[in-house]
Amino acid sequence: MTARLIQLAFVALLLGAWFVVGRSGAISPLFLPPLDAVWQALLRLVQTDQFWSAVLVTLTTIAKAYSIAAVLGVLTGYLVTRSRFLTEVFEPMVSGLFSIPITLFFPLFILFFGIGTGSKIAYGAAYGFFPIALNSIAAFGSVDERLLNAARAMGFSPFGMFRHVLFPASFPVILTGLRIGFFICFASVLGGETISSVAGVGRNIALAAELMEPARMFAWIVFVIATALVLNTLVSVIENRMRGA
Repeated sequence: MTARLIQLAFVALLLGAWFVVGRSGAISPLFLPPLDAVWQALLRLVQTDQFWSAVLVTLTTIAKAYSIAAVLGVLTGYLVTRSRFLTEVFEPMVSGLFSIPITLFFPLFILFFGIGTGSKIAYGAAYGFFPIALNSIAAFGSVDERLLNAARAMGFSPFGMFRHVLFPASFPVILTGLRIGFFICFASVLGGETISSVAGVGRNIALAAELMEPARMFAWIVFVIATALVLNTLVSVIENRMRGA
């Protein structure tokens, strides 16, 4: 409870500082529009079909990208850890690739998948895949060998081994990877939309900047930040409940 109060106080302090600076005119409205102007711009935005259409495009893109990243990441972790040799070969490779900024290759995603949502789905899935795969490799690879030997002695099939032994034992670590992968996927899709897109929240942020509409641009940014905070809280609650289940 105390932690939540501190967090809320921090947010209130930031908003208060923004309000005071905006009113004082110490910073040009072109760079930091007044808080009340941003609020009015946000109220006007949420009453338009354009706003909800952009939000739907972005959320759909994130959902598709994350689904691909989650399935491929967990599956890769499982398959790689079926052999110690494969783990020694592929774990450093996946870790090394994750250290490379995939943003460098974003033009290739545009080239192969186009400027529409396809490139953002592929980009978000690629970026979100790595933390999920790495955590899954660590999770499946650290399952107690005695549990596996006991399951084999009881005649478990490969699917039964996965369902009743491997997945339950490795789930807490996999869950951490899924959480990290989700927010990386979230940021990647929005970043990709901002760089090059024809629709979505990121595209509208970039468009407002191009049209020199700072209040509108900040309204979109405030919406994204608020959404990220809500999602983070929701994911934390789900994660805690699943860990306690």
